[in-house]
Amino acid sequence: MNQTFNISQSKPHYEILDGLRGVAAIMVVFFHAFETFSNGDHTKQIINHGYLAVDFFFMLSGYVISYAYDNRWNQMTLKDFFVRRLVRLQPMIIIGSLVGAVLFYFQHSEGLGWGGISTTPVWKLLLVMFIGMTVIPVGKSLDIRGWNEMHPLNGPSWSLFFEYIANIVYALILRKTSKIVLGVLVLISAGFTIHYAFTNPNGDMIGGWSIDDATQLRIGFTRLAFPFLMGILLARLAKLKFTKNAFFTTSFILIILFAFPRLGGTEAHWQNAFYECFTLIVMFPIVILLGAGGKVVGEKANQLCKFLGDISYPIYITHFPLVYVYMAWIVNGKHTLEEPQSWIFGLLTVAVSIVLAYCFMKFYDIPVRKWLNKKLISKK
Repeated sequence: MNQTFNISQSKPHYEILDGLRGVAAIMVVFFHAFETFSNGDHTKQIINHGYLAVDFFFMLSGYVISYAYDNRWNQMTLKDFFVRRLVRLQPMIIIGSLVGAVLFYFQHSEGLGWGGISTTPVWKLLLVMFIGMTVIPVGKSLDIRGWNEMHPLNGPSWSLFFEYIANIVYALILRKTSKIVLGVLVLISAGFTIHYAFTNPNGDMIGGWSIDDATQLRIGFTRLAFPFLMGILLARLAKLKFTKNAFFTTSFILIILFAFPRLGGTEAHWQNAFYECFTLIVMFPIVILLGAGGKVVGEKANQLCKFLGDISYPIYITHFPLVYVYMAWIVNGKHTLEEPQSWIFGLLTVAVSIVLAYCFMKFYDIPVRKWLNKKLISKK
């Protein structure tokens, strides 16, 4: 169990990383579902650091893309790479925008600043929906929700916008970058991460979902840079060590990291900034390496990892329209966390999100990607 191997010499399938992606995605759903009860107070958020799952996804993405493609460029063109990434990501982006449009008129809420939803013309809704299907951001003129999101129908799509940017930079530059240069870039991006965390008035890493605010764009690129670069560096340098019970160990660590209460209260923001930097720079790489080096033992554990991995992307990119509805219900009815019905409908929102994600995955995403692979990739 203490055997080590170099990643360049052995390439196992990372079932545990698939499972961890699902664990992180479900924690995001819980975080968003109960975010409303904080009333904008970051110290009162439940699953307090759930937003860091996005940064974890970026690091996983860098790791897996480097692992999968670094040694294939002598057999693959840039076009081949971009087609493969489009086939993997784009079908569910389309569904996420469609679900957002279908549920949009059920989300009216003056208390959340969404008072204009009921008066939004259908043509404008459809325009935003079709633009959202391309992941092209929209500005204030098409902000039909009122939160200044680059994707008003499906907020989490902002991270896919940055994911595409990361893929493009990897294909054009990073795949050819030496380990030394990559290490320097990781150190520089870590510096930007630390600077942002400690200078942000809230002492956290939240943000990145708007293109109209230069600060938000800077936050988005800051949140993308270190995790993605670190993921690539880990894939190229790390020696994996087999770890017993790796999936359950890393899942437990990940859940604790996301759910850990905020530190420092409203005064000592530096404490929370330190915690989030430590989580990003130290703990996430450890979790990924432990997960990559572990083995899934038993059929049930294998099925669990596969299920979580299969629904991870669908649930992440489709859950927020449902959460918008739940948020509106909470605020419009002035419900509190102490009311049993708030918990019932909150947990129901999470459950329905998981069921819908599974259905989208099984009956849409897999068949569509299989067809696209056959038409666009297999022949090559």
